[in-house]
Amino acid sequence: MKFKRILGLLCAASVLVWPAGSAFSQEKTVKIGAVFPLSGNAASAGAHTKAAIEVAADIINNAHPEFGNFPLAKNAGLAGLGGAKVEVVFADNQGSPAAGQNQTLRLITEEKVVAITGAYQSGVTLTASAVAEKYGIPFVNGESVAANLTERGFKWFFRLTPIASDIARIDYDFLADMKASGIKTDSVAIVHDTTEYGVSVANVITSTFKEKGQAIALDIAYTVNATDVQSQVLQLKEKKPDVVIMIAYTPDAILYQKTMQALDYKPPMIIADDSGYSDPSFIKAVGKISQGVFNRSSWSVGPAGSPTALIAEMYKKKTGDELDDTSGRAMQAFFVLCDAIDRAGSTEPAKIQAALKATDLKPDQLMMGYKGVKFDDKGQNMLASSLIIQLQDGENYVAVWPKAGAAKTPALPYKGW
Repeated sequence: MKFKRILGLLCAASVLVWPAGSAFSQEKTVKIGAVFPLSGNAASAGAHTKAAIEVAADIINNAHPEFGNFPLAKNAGLAGLGGAKVEVVFADNQGSPAAGQNQTLRLITEEKVVAITGAYQSGVTLTASAVAEKYGIPFVNGESVAANLTERGFKWFFRLTPIASDIARIDYDFLADMKASGIKTDSVAIVHDTTEYGVSVANVITSTFKEKGQAIALDIAYTVNATDVQSQVLQLKEKKPDVVIMIAYTPDAILYQKTMQALDYKPPMIIADDSGYSDPSFIKAVGKISQGVFNRSSWSVGPAGSPTALIAEMYKKKTGDELDDTSGRAMQAFFVLCDAIDRAGSTEPAKIQAALKATDLKPDQLMMGYKGVKFDDKGQNMLASSLIIQLQDGENYVAVWPKAGAAKTPALPYKGW
């Protein structure tokens, strides 16, 4: 009995002298939910994004001094929580808003995640983030661009990526530069699906161009996951626009490029809105017949030995593929979320939310080519930015605009095959 009493006193003393806040240091892991399309028509994008987030988790959970001052790389685990490791709980939204909603609910109520990232398609992000908002759980998005996502008055939703208005401005400025160099860009057609993403981006591009005095000559809408787009391509072939802006997820992007080849249609210029045209499976399937496609991006590998080059190397070793812009933007969102949790020194959602609001990252702290990360009152990153890349000389995109960040000059007209 005497021994038990002494043991009890020693245990009590150990509790009394335990440092404030060290309860977090006893936590083995910090659970973060990741809602992405791991099945369905967007499964390729979901699989690549999952791999990118797993690479990010490796960088965070294990010491990587070779990354220099890159946030969260120097230490093993989250230093603000006593070295706790990050555990990512992935959920398959199947590319469905309803499934995204249900899976987010499951992550919150059953998996007890402290924050969530996702969900690729804007329409799925719309419903998934609404569940997180209801439960007061931070939701950080890196890749959905529909304008309305940050116009709902939400307090728990944060987005890093350039949005539809940024995309419209970038497209317009790029075409203005091309026109100044003697390229004909007077007639512009937009091809887009009827999802939240497709409609939002197309509408904002149309209104932005109109404000600047350029009307969209042709607007072609189609149902997502199309099986036949011959009529749409024939419309383009008949109208002969100078520029075709493509807003499409991967299966549709592949189908359009194959149909253009089958119908021997080569527009003078194609500008893709990232998404399907950035997916490595697009490059594998139709890269050789899509030479000269322009695309928007915020990702650049950078010089050898740089954090971005090291990330690209880790990703390729894991997947066999080059890191694409969409997966990179999701990866950046995960880094920002984990950085906020680390700075919060807590897994309490309100403290993570406060840390996200206080985020102020500089370009040299990021893997993506943003001017920084700083959220406005709506949760939108005010410093998001993009560049224009082009598929040249095989199956790799290279930066071509703006000139200051370009690796090569734009090659025109569109070559195709």
